[in-house]
Amino acid sequence: MTKIHVYLMPGMAASPTIFERIQLPSDTFEMHFLEWLVPEREETIENYAQRVAQNIKHEDVILIGVSFGGVLVQEMKPFVNPRTIIIISSVKSNAELPRRMKIAKTTKAYKLVPTGLLQNIENLAKFTFGSSIIRQRLKLYEKFLSVRNKDYLDWAIAQIINWKRTEPDPEVIHIHGDKDEVFPIRHIKNCITVKDGTHIMILTKYRWLSDNLPKIMLEDN
Repeated sequence: MTKIHVYLMPGMAASPTIFERIQLPSDTFEMHFLEWLVPEREETIENYAQRVAQNIKHEDVILIGVSFGGVLVQEMKPFVNPRTIIIISSVKSNAELPRRMKIAKTTKAYKLVPTGLLQNIENLAKFTFGSSIIRQRLKLYEKFLSVRNKDYLDWAIAQIINWKRTEPDPEVIHIHGDKDEVFPIRHIKNCITVKDGTHIMILTKYRWLSDNLPKIMLEDN
């Protein structure tokens, strides 16, 4: 049997280690991990997506993206022609962004985010995962949040705030937690809901994801 190649894109500032507890049947799936690149000056998300897509070495792949990585895999679609796109803890269009992000776009407040300070792991964890940070989790975040380049952080925040997609792609499969504090589920439509899933459920709900992702991926094909 030919294996299905699954490419996984982590969330903003995160390393592929966020996927280390996700287990897919090795007789059916082969997992590949994508990483964030340092953006070029004033690079568009479309051009960035094309550059990341150059790391995909197989045909008919499944793309899985978490949070901002979910936005990116949607932008990669024209360059990859995947069989399936799955996003986790993410959004399908700018209509699903929370009100605070829409206000930040209008006021340009996102440009005032002190991303230089975000290179400190505690500040980066609070910004990326929300203010309800638990101290004993900091070691986890130090491990998983590996991209602290200021140019990348400035670029990534601007891309999510200013994302131009207004209509969701009906082919995208969306998995979302009902306790997501970054992208509240009240703004999300047409998703597979994970009970008690937060924005970091890729870490905390890995058993659910390991059990259900294979069925979701195979049912869609």
